[in-house]
Amino acid sequence: MTRDNLLFAIIGILIGFIIGFLLANSILTREAAQRAAPLSAQPGQNLPADHPPVNGAQGGDGQQMLVQVQEAMKQAREHPDDFDAQVAAAKLEYQIQRFDQAIEYLLIANKLKPNDFNVLGMLGVANMDAGHFDAAEKWYRAALIKQPNDIPVLDGLCAVLLSKGDARAAEVEINKLAKIDPTNQDLPQFRNKLAELKTAKK
Repeated sequence: MTRDNLLFAIIGILIGFIIGFLLANSILTREAAQRAAPLSAQPGQNLPADHPPVNGAQGGDGQQMLVQVQEAMKQAREHPDDFDAQVAAAKLEYQIQRFDQAIEYLLIANKLKPNDFNVLGMLGVANMDAGHFDAAEKWYRAALIKQPNDIPVLDGLCAVLLSKGDARAAEVEINKLAKIDPTNQDLPQFRNKLAELKTAKK
């Protein structure tokens, strides 16, 4: 391989990584908002789930949010068998982008109610946001066992598989999404990324 060819190959790989990151971030924002935002009772939180909290930009409101998080954490720790307390703490941790901490509370909630669909979906979202793609896939698939045609979960699973570079599995799930929701706005991005993955493996 000549030096120029090697340079072009390196540039192509870098572009692929950048496109993949932008795709995952775009899907993550919308899918996480669909799954997590409705679970929040906080005012002013109708933003994409991965947007820095608006409250944090104002001293008083930011302090209030911190107090709420601390109180929720206290309740969850003092009442480890309280499902709602665990979920409430997880939601607040998620809002301030402490994804790993949110996952800890969600795992406790999952032990208390293993069949709760919303918790399974939130575990998929939080793990994806945290970059734990294998875990995110696991929880998304567990949620789909409960509700196979849930579009946000299936959408998230497609994004995770593409981020992992698993072209074969991603194609299967993308085809499922296309059958259930043929006008899904993420399908063009998914298909473009899938094509890139297939080309890279040739």
